[in-house]
Amino acid sequence: MRAALRRIARVRATRRGLALVVAGAGLVALGVTLGLPDILGLGAAAVAAVAVAWVSQGLQRLDVGRGALSVSRHVTPDPVVRGEQASVQLLVGPERPSPVAFERLARIRLSEQASHELAGQHGVRARVTTQPDRIQVRYGVQPSRRGRWPLGPLLTTRSDAFGLVRTTQPLGEPTLVSVWPRTTELSVRTGLLGDLEHAGTGARLTAPDDAVLREYVPGDDPRRVHWPTAARQGRLMVRTDEAAGVRPVTVLLDRALLPAPGEPRAVAGTVTADGEWAVEHVASLACSFLDAGHPVRLVATTRGSLGETAGFVTGARTGRAALLDATIDLAGHRTEADADAATTATAKALRVGRAPGEITVAVLRPQPPAVLRELAALSTESASCWALVVCRLASDAEATVAALGAAGWRVATAQARAPHDRTWAALAERVA
Repeated sequence: MRAALRRIARVRATRRGLALVVAGAGLVALGVTLGLPDILGLGAAAVAAVAVAWVSQGLQRLDVGRGALSVSRHVTPDPVVRGEQASVQLLVGPERPSPVAFERLARIRLSEQASHELAGQHGVRARVTTQPDRIQVRYGVQPSRRGRWPLGPLLTTRSDAFGLVRTTQPLGEPTLVSVWPRTTELSVRTGLLGDLEHAGTGARLTAPDDAVLREYVPGDDPRRVHWPTAARQGRLMVRTDEAAGVRPVTVLLDRALLPAPGEPRAVAGTVTADGEWAVEHVASLACSFLDAGHPVRLVATTRGSLGETAGFVTGARTGRAALLDATIDLAGHRTEADADAATTATAKALRVGRAPGEITVAVLRPQPPAVLRELAALSTESASCWALVVCRLASDAEATVAALGAAGWRVATAQARAPHDRTWAALAERVA
């Protein structure tokens, strides 16, 4: 009943309907004044016609009954990378072909709703194709922020057969569009990630039976291309060795760098744009290590268990999608105490679940002493730890840099919004 009343409340009279109501009211007044029942009845009939059209249009639903209409919406690609273009195809048609459904299609006008993060300041420009049995709408969106943003529901505007009233109703369910962060290819092929670390990982000498295949990435030795497999699959595949000392990599993100949902600023003092920079940097690191052949996991600080993030992913295609999917819903902590507790708990969990020879690359804010003690314990003789400390001034991170450096971490400071390749190069040079 409430839904029906809401639909009735959305009905509005057209100019024709208003004119008919005014004329009918005038005739009713004239009939009462002059005692002319025929004039009175004519005026009442005009007012009643508008009232009946009002109620019938309000009670009528487009998604039920013999003339029910359905909406389908397809976004390509989905997920879409922030700042890149995605095409949307919207199709409105009858659930079952019928004269009532075709009549409804002929009389409705469509208006698509899109969140500001997808449509931007200028909205969307659609191309509409109308046919007797369907309406097709095509338009493009260019998301400006990482996250999940709604398209729809579709708004339909229709009038009655005589054009007396007009109503607007939503049709169909909204579609959530997943937006990945934008990534930058980083040069992670350093000596510390290759043969120079065999001793640190305790890797044995390789044997011919240890060879496995993975996709070719720029920088691979062309002599290791496995041509028979490349011919079968249609893409270059290279031989790698299970015991070649390819070390697993954990990329750690301090969620204190991100604003909490609905907040413009994080507990670390960074604004929304700075937090997105941190997410894009860890995503770039994770994808670059994955492309270089390393098993990778992306971990965000949390007070709970690591859950599915504790597993390493491999494979340039499926692994990349899994890593980027893990960044879509990342948000910051509400308080500094929550942020400190989450970093402490995550450091303990990583220490317990550490893989042999694991490399940890962390993007952190300046940390308090209690948290630094837990982070320092991650660094051992067989586990390398690197850190980028995000701060506005290098002096803000002096204590963190000193404490982690003393514990064996390789540390560099980074300014938010700096180019990702330069930021990573600064840490790589520091390591070298």
